Amino acid sequence: MERERLVTMVEISMMAALAVILSYVKFGALWAYGGSISLIMVPIFVIAFRRGWKAGVVTGLLVGVINWLTGGYVVHPAQLILDYPLPFALLGFAAIFAVKGVTIRTIVVGMIFGTALRLISHFLSGVIWFGEYAPDGIPVVLYSIIYNLSYLVPEMLITIAILVIIYKFYPKFFKANA
Repeated sequence: MERERLVTMVEISMMAALAVILSYVKFGALWAYGGSISLIMVPIFVIAFRRGWKAGVVTGLLVGVINWLTGGYVVHPAQLILDYPLPFALLGFAAIFAVKGVTIRTIVVGMIFGTALRLISHFLSGVIWFGEYAPDGIPVVLYSIIYNLSYLVPEMLITIAILVIIYKFYPKFFKANA
C-alpha cells in the first residue's frame, strides 16, 4: 500500500513536470492577453485516467501553481486562482467518466468535461477582470467566451487525438498496475 502511494506521488510529480515543459511547446501566438495552444493538458489527463480524479486534480493544481510562479500575470488574488491553479485542477475531473475503465469514449467525454470546467474558470476571470480588452460594441461575456474557446477547443482536440492514439496502440498505459 505504501509503495503504491509512493509510485502515485512520483507519477504525479513527473506528469506535473512534463506538463510544465510541454506548456512551452506552443502552436501559434495569436492571443495578445494570455491563452495559447500547447500540450499542457496531455500529462494532466494521462494521470487522471491512469490514477483517478484525485491524482488528476493534484497534478493540475501543481501545474497551475508552477505556471503562475514561472510567469503568471495577476491583477487580483481571486483572478490568480481562476486563471492558474483552479482551471488546471479541474481537468482532473475528467477521470470521473472512467470509473469502470478507460475507453476511447471515456477519454473523449472526460476530456470534453474537464476542458469545459477549465473554460468556465477562464471565462469567469475574463468577464470579471479582463473585460476592458473587449473591442467596442462587443459584450464582455461574448468576448470572454470567444477568446477562451479560440484556444481551448483546438488544444482539447489536439490532446484528444494524442490520448486516443496512445490508447489505440498501448491501452495498458492507462492501467496503473499494467
